[in-house]
Amino acid sequence: MVAPAWMHAQISAEQYDSWSEEQCADIEIVDGMVVVTPSAPLRHNRLARILANALDAAAGPDWNADTDFDVRLQDVPLTNRRPDVIVYRAETIDLTPTRPEHVLLVAEVVSPGSETTDRIVKVVQYAKAGIPFYWRVGQVATGLPIVYTHVLDPATKAYGDGEMFTGTVETAAPFSVTVDLRPR
Repeated sequence: MVAPAWMHAQISAEQYDSWSEEQCADIEIVDGMVVVTPSAPLRHNRLARILANALDAAAGPDWNADTDFDVRLQDVPLTNRRPDVIVYRAETIDLTPTRPEHVLLVAEVVSPGSETTDRIVKVVQYAKAGIPFYWRVGQVATGLPIVYTHVLDPATKAYGDGEMFTGTVETAAPFSVTVDLRPR
């Protein structure tokens, strides 16, 4: 199989913005290069949806929570990430691209093949972009998801460790939320 030419050259924000929604599905752009993201397993998608629904219900009228859309971390070189869950300002629902200053929290559900990116790479990128909260949901052999929360230190642009939860998240930051992620 020969990869399309656009996979071998950096693309600009203007080029990406001209692509259709279908072309942008299942990819991220890192330093201008297209990175294809494989379809996630059902358990991954279910965890992301349950978490997004709970955050959306708890967030109040100023914030929305959703899954599977781009956050433009930088324009040059273009870096778009597609977090599994994102909490963003409700008033920016129609603004595209979504920018880090619109985002309160991103969460990534770790799957086989995404562990290094979710544990190391995205943590640095989201912190550098100034996103206040980062949650990582680990799927472990016991079947109980482990949620690691991280809080941004604005002075260092790095995340510090927050709370860790097994199965059920019950926290007051960034707002009060309880969500049961245990398998059913």
